[in-house]
Amino acid sequence: MGYFERALLAAVIIGAGAGFVGALVVLRKRTFFAQALTHATYPGAVAAAALGLSVPLGAAVAAVVIVAIMLGIARIRRQGAQVAAGIVLTGGFAAGALLQASIPGLPVSPESLLVGSILTVTDADIALAAAVALAAVVVVVAFGPRIVFSTADPAGFRAAGFREWPVELLVLALIAASVVSSLPAVGAILAIALIAAPAAAAKLVVRSYRGVLFAAPVIGAASGILGVLASRAFAVAAGPSIALAATGCFAIALGVSQLRRVPWRARRIPVETAEEARIA
Repeated sequence: MGYFERALLAAVIIGAGAGFVGALVVLRKRTFFAQALTHATYPGAVAAAALGLSVPLGAAVAAVVIVAIMLGIARIRRQGAQVAAGIVLTGGFAAGALLQASIPGLPVSPESLLVGSILTVTDADIALAAAVALAAVVVVVAFGPRIVFSTADPAGFRAAGFREWPVELLVLALIAASVVSSLPAVGAILAIALIAAPAAAAKLVVRSYRGVLFAAPVIGAASGILGVLASRAFAVAAGPSIALAATGCFAIALGVSQLRRVPWRARRIPVETAEEARIA
């Protein structure tokens, strides 16, 4: 398999997996958390590259630490998930930038860590993305009713005697895994576009919870393919092209949703009224 065919395969798998997990992100309103996580995994990726280790492995370790920190901050009185996400987003990315500046001669280009390099993905990267996508599907199939219940009616979920934190932790783990598996394609900065934009587009054109879960992976995979093809046609970086393709899908879905609200049917004069007017 050539590098371009491998890039297309990676775009389909990573885009579909990110779109599927992104559906949970958008429906549960965790987009800001996902954005914070994408930026805050940057220092882990830099440290792994400096040590000669797998970049996704370093990002995964950082993701575990970050999720624990965010959950701890969110439990502090008068704080919350948004405060925790904001602190981790800025602090984590700043730490990564300082770490990258203090380590000269990184074996991996800092640009590839930030915006990705899907043309250089390995079979291991593709296998990781496929495993994360499969795990997300298994989790949703196994715990779907509880996830839907806690998403649609958190107060009712708690009133029914269920604990909310196990479901929240499970979803956060899927988000972290999706962010890590998306790094080779779109990097630390642009991963949020591939996670959030396809799901947000699906939510605009599909009404049901299950429909969003089906449509978001399709849009994500299409965004990946379009981005890779555009990068080859216009000789530009693939990561930004994929992110722009996902953003374009959202813009199209937004336009379609707005067109649905336009009253296209013009007012028609009743036949009886028209005939009466002609007779008169």
